[in-house]
Amino acid sequence: MTAKASPKSGLDVEEARATSFPSSKQGGWITFPFITGSLLALVIALSGATSNLIVYLIEQYNVKSIDAAQISNIVNGCSSAAPVLGAIVSDSYFGCFAVVAVSTFVALLSLILFTLSATLPSLRPSPCAPGSNTCQAASTPQLAVLYAAVALMCVAAGGTRFTMATMGADQFDTALEQDTFFNWYFVALYAGSVAGATVLVYVEDSVSWGWGFGACTAASAVGFVVLLLGTRHYRRPRPGGSPFTGLIQVVVAAARKWKVTGDQQADYYHGPGLLHGLPPPTGSFRCLNRAAVKTEGDTNSDGSVAKPWRLCTVKQVEDLKTILRILPLWSTSIFLSVSIGIQGSLTVLQALTVDRSLGPRFSVPAGSLMVTTLVATALSLSLLDRCFFPAWRKLVREKNPTPLQRVGLGHVLNAVAMAASALVERRRMRAVRTHHLAAGSPGSVVPMSVLWLLPPLLVVGVGEAMHFPGQVALYYQEFPAALRSSATGMIALIVALGFYLSTAVIDLVRKVTDWLPDDVSTSKLDRMYWLLAAGGMLNFGAYLVCASVYKYRSVPEEVGSKEEIPGRVVG
Repeated sequence: MTAKASPKSGLDVEEARATSFPSSKQGGWITFPFITGSLLALVIALSGATSNLIVYLIEQYNVKSIDAAQISNIVNGCSSAAPVLGAIVSDSYFGCFAVVAVSTFVALLSLILFTLSATLPSLRPSPCAPGSNTCQAASTPQLAVLYAAVALMCVAAGGTRFTMATMGADQFDTALEQDTFFNWYFVALYAGSVAGATVLVYVEDSVSWGWGFGACTAASAVGFVVLLLGTRHYRRPRPGGSPFTGLIQVVVAAARKWKVTGDQQADYYHGPGLLHGLPPPTGSFRCLNRAAVKTEGDTNSDGSVAKPWRLCTVKQVEDLKTILRILPLWSTSIFLSVSIGIQGSLTVLQALTVDRSLGPRFSVPAGSLMVTTLVATALSLSLLDRCFFPAWRKLVREKNPTPLQRVGLGHVLNAVAMAASALVERRRMRAVRTHHLAAGSPGSVVPMSVLWLLPPLLVVGVGEAMHFPGQVALYYQEFPAALRSSATGMIALIVALGFYLSTAVIDLVRKVTDWLPDDVSTSKLDRMYWLLAAGGMLNFGAYLVCASVYKYRSVPEEVGSKEEIPGRVVG
């Protein structure tokens, strides 16, 4: 069926998307090497730039430690929020491929600016004198170049990170293939992050910042070329106009008909010529059902909608209800990103104070420490797909754990990781007091191996392997087809809000407590971690309540099935 409605009306967007694949020869696993290869190179490049941003600001731009951590969280928040806009643009106007291609090129421009800032002395302030407490601040032109590079990097993340996931999922027809793609997509995502946060960060720390950022630029160029090489193989669903227009129309129509009731099936509008044999709207969010109640003058003689801001289809109403039902579950995942963001930035500051030497000639870069989480996530995803899920199916004789079950386990592991970080920090501070290290002494090193900081990061990585892919699968499965890019973009919004809120939480803690001074050798970071652990368990309780009452919109009974089964309660 060809969609006849105007794209601006928001009607029939799903049908337009479903019938827009140009050729049956396109799509499938032949696209996998190009999509994941491009992703791998791009993530290596961006990870090499962002993983060491805190150290770059401290060493090259003379920024204080806690301030550098805050700036890094804000940058991470912006680069995580941008994919939401990228998803909306791809769903509504240009499609996934065009948005991904342009954003990949923008990433290349961003890394060129980073390379220039690292190689041209005029683009950085003068280095701090050893032991000096007064350092020259960066000038306005110097900051302008840095901010431009960061802004372009955020734009690049907006059109690649999760829009590329939707682009890949669009190449497959069955739920099993899509779920397998998502797992390996995240393997590539984390593997690229590992490579960038180790190899390239090591080059930046041990060779030079210029060579490090130059390598990031080269990796970005490779990713752009690989993406273009697969152009002829990609399916490119045509966007059918903004799907959000139809959702807004439901709210407006329901508000305009707040006195109207629809008690019989014939009172509800399903579309032109669809009058009999179709069920009425579901009972949840009953007030929105008014938007689909037909009143005099709402339709034309041929049955089409005469007043789209006064009458909507039952399908539009149910699409909005789907989003509203999933929002409570989505909101409980924000705290996961808050704790991960705070732990990540504080762990880098901890790493700068401890003994990072592994042997006589190698020292672990502080910015590379977060690679532990990435390695744990990548390995866990591989083991889940190849070992854990097959064993689950044999032992329990059921399908894989549901997305809700995976996300719930991720909540528990995240809280455990925060408690572990608190215990490790208590040990670090005990070493500081035992050896009477002078606060703020230049070059003073806590006699404690950097390896003690790794176990909490490993637990966080395993937790991410459970909850992030679980959320992507849940949103992609539950959201209407026209909102699939926006569905995967919901993860980006979670991460963005987590980084923004982590900055706000740190600011609040600094104002009301003495836990986070500029010198981490006099800090009380363990109390911060205990606070996150307690908040994580309370948040997990809220998640259990939301998950226990959630009803799946669509549950594939067989591989590739797209049958909708409303009302199935997930325990």
